[in-house]
Amino acid sequence: MAPSRFILIMKLKILLIGGGGHCKSCIDVIEQEGKYQIAGIVDKSEKVGEKVLGYPIIGTDANLPTLLKTCPNVLITLGQIKSPARRIELFHELRILGAQFPTVQSPLAYVSLHADLGEGTIIMHQALVNADARIGRNCIINTKALVEHDAVIEDHCHIATAAVVNGGVRVKTGTFFGSNAVTIGYIEVGEESFINCGAKVDGDLPPRSIIR
Repeated sequence: MAPSRFILIMKLKILLIGGGGHCKSCIDVIEQEGKYQIAGIVDKSEKVGEKVLGYPIIGTDANLPTLLKTCPNVLITLGQIKSPARRIELFHELRILGAQFPTVQSPLAYVSLHADLGEGTIIMHQALVNADARIGRNCIINTKALVEHDAVIEDHCHIATAAVVNGGVRVKTGTFFGSNAVTIGYIEVGEESFINCGAKVDGDLPPRSIIR
């Protein structure tokens, strides 16, 4: 009998941390990318046993040391709007426990070969990350967001749906940049700033700025 030409490719398992609405969007991206098999979801104790889009909630934060022994790959699927604090805490807690943070990228997104993506970051459907842009760790580049050439998105930022970060802009750590918000080029947005939906940012912002 001739040897089979079909090769079975084993997908790496990945654990999702947070089972809310953002988790659903992440699941869709992971399924479309096809690199990872979702091992389960970690959430609050009262949700254990429930399912999110068919995937079980298998434990809480207290179970992470045990879960990471068999599934070290994780993606933080807790959303980030009001504050980055819990996503940042989780990132550092998981790192101490030995977790690994792959990047996840939708096949419907475009990321330049000359761009750089940090660990634990997810690039959602139809997002565009242009040449020489740099995205930090544990970031969300959400659906249809644009990060232009030479822009820098530092760690733990959320660039929301259809937002536009123009060329040469630096968005500093922990910032939320809302849906349809837009910057002019070559400015700096201070750390942990909050840019509301539809806002226009036309100059440098100090840390913890709030733009409505």
